[in-house]
Amino acid sequence: MNDEITVRATASWADQRRFQGLPWSIYAGDPNWVPPLISQERALLGWKNWRGRRHPFYTHAEGITLLAERRGVVVGRVAVLVNHVHNRKYRDRLGFFGFFECIDDVAVARALFECGRAWLLARGMTACRGPVNPSLNYTCGMLVEGFSSPPVFLMTYNPQYYAQLIEACGFVKSQDLYAYEMDVSLLAKLVDRYKPAVDSALHGRGLTIRSFDPSRFEEEIRTYLDIYNSSLDGTWGFTPLQGGTRAGNGEVTRIARDLKHIIAPEFAAFAMVKGQPVGAVLALLDYNQIIRTLNGRLLPFGLIRLMLGRSRIDAARAMAMTMVPGYQQSGLGLILMDRLVEAAKPWGLRSWEFSWVLESNSSSRGSLERAGTKHAKTYRMYDRTF
Repeated sequence: MNDEITVRATASWADQRRFQGLPWSIYAGDPNWVPPLISQERALLGWKNWRGRRHPFYTHAEGITLLAERRGVVVGRVAVLVNHVHNRKYRDRLGFFGFFECIDDVAVARALFECGRAWLLARGMTACRGPVNPSLNYTCGMLVEGFSSPPVFLMTYNPQYYAQLIEACGFVKSQDLYAYEMDVSLLAKLVDRYKPAVDSALHGRGLTIRSFDPSRFEEEIRTYLDIYNSSLDGTWGFTPLQGGTRAGNGEVTRIARDLKHIIAPEFAAFAMVKGQPVGAVLALLDYNQIIRTLNGRLLPFGLIRLMLGRSRIDAARAMAMTMVPGYQQSGLGLILMDRLVEAAKPWGLRSWEFSWVLESNSSSRGSLERAGTKHAKTYRMYDRTF
């Protein structure tokens, strides 16, 4: 019997279908798995759409998608990437991997990563980091703690044995990402307790809180992402989202388009000082509660089900509380949190997830832990030096 493992690049539409179809066998019977939206994953893999265009992330990146097969059956997959924005920013030669799925077999994982290593070495890379799908600005990290519940929207999930496979292939921990849970009523009590003191401290500084204006959707998303890029510059591994023209050839434009139908405007707000935006909050309903029923298909009816069913969602993910430098310890965050408390009331939410927070971000972690949040999940980033 031939047990030889072969690894090759996806070379056809049929290969791409097999690449995307593997998780359905890996996670068969797992009640916590949320099938990816096939069209969205396809774009983030860098494959061309029917117009011959790639996701704008790949304007500044290149990648390859690899299939591992045994006796003609797909048993593993991975994408290997070079992010030129990262390497220019950090003067680095770091490659990345993502979209990893594999049966519980170290030999398969090793074959995938050795093929990926050869591809990266040929492009002058000296190390590899992941998982990123396809960067830290999208879904990332390998779940290593917190397998008892499904992931919230835009967070990852994987079998418990993946960490052992990755480590057996020479990868070591580089950073953990934490997810925290908080009951809606606890957050409301916390804001009520401290808001008067913060309001008093900020009085007379020209502070206003402005709601998200859906009539200027793309402009508002650009304002938010400008704050996002500014506030995270200097944090571990961060690379800024790349802008684009109004014609739509940049990541910012693409993200604005992708968020168009899923942002509830009341879950976003801006902190303004003397008319200038200095901070923002953005939360998203946990659409995974509906997406898990779509079996990967957003079209033609999945989007309708998503919109009609969102009134039944009972949790939300606070994705980012961002402040430009100079305002990150100002107390404005608590004022913006008050907006989330108010937004949650008509939706009848029961809980928030604050995710993700870098292990090295002791300030944010300390604030959340002192506030009474529960450390619910841990996601790990791995590095391997060649």
